[in-house]
Amino acid sequence: MKKYLFIASIILAIMCPSVSFAESKILSMEELTIQVMPEFAYHPNDQKKDHSPLLIGYQGSMVNNSDRPQKGQIEMPLPMGEKNFRIGYVADYSSDLRKTYEIEYAIDRDKGTISWTTSEEIGPNERYKFVIEFYTDSLKVNKAKKTLAYQFKSFADIGLVNVTFTEPSKAKKFKLTPAPDENQNHGEAANTFSYLFQGVKAGEEKNFTLTYERSEEKLSTEVLNDSAEVKVNENKKSTSIAVGAFSGISVLSVAALTILIRNRRNRQ
Repeated sequence: MKKYLFIASIILAIMCPSVSFAESKILSMEELTIQVMPEFAYHPNDQKKDHSPLLIGYQGSMVNNSDRPQKGQIEMPLPMGEKNFRIGYVADYSSDLRKTYEIEYAIDRDKGTISWTTSEEIGPNERYKFVIEFYTDSLKVNKAKKTLAYQFKSFADIGLVNVTFTEPSKAKKFKLTPAPDENQNHGEAANTFSYLFQGVKAGEEKNFTLTYERSEEKLSTEVLNDSAEVKVNENKKSTSIAVGAFSGISVLSVAALTILIRNRRNRQ
């Protein structure tokens, strides 16, 4: 997979000409969770299911540092040049973080960006959380051996970055470089491996290499569904498994990141 390049430029427009993120500090990136999930699921619109897909997602948490509610448009670049890039899901959370709203978004292929309007106002000192999932065919395949090179270059100062890799079902010889620190591995399942980084500065890079062997043709979601069906038959009762495509969001990889918050009070 091509190494992603992140060069941050976050611009906010509030009742006046745009000012830089560093100058305004209206929104600060509090936390960013990245989930890297090889051979986890196909894109819902995939007609052919004979490839090894890669699902990557970002879940971002920003804080409104101003004394006024903010509501407007967010625009950010995505790696649309990656092989067979497709967006799967875009959503944000309610202010109490209890609901999610799937968002209608716009794609600008020339700029390589996705944009959407926040579902609710972001109150003073409130958090705004968003989720983006996308799929690519960036996983390198050599028969049963699969390889992925992944780089994250921070687009802004971020309080906490959590990078999580999910091991596909029935994978063998799964190896991550650098090896994850067991003391920092906060993955909820046995097949997840996490890296936690505090106080990540803009421009700071994190590099990872993933290799494993897997001859299983079914993806992880399909294996889990098969397992659920077996349990239903054995127990003679219904079993439901929610295989969320994600609880985290997408990898940015274009030359710049732009978040535009346009104050709608100008309409009054």
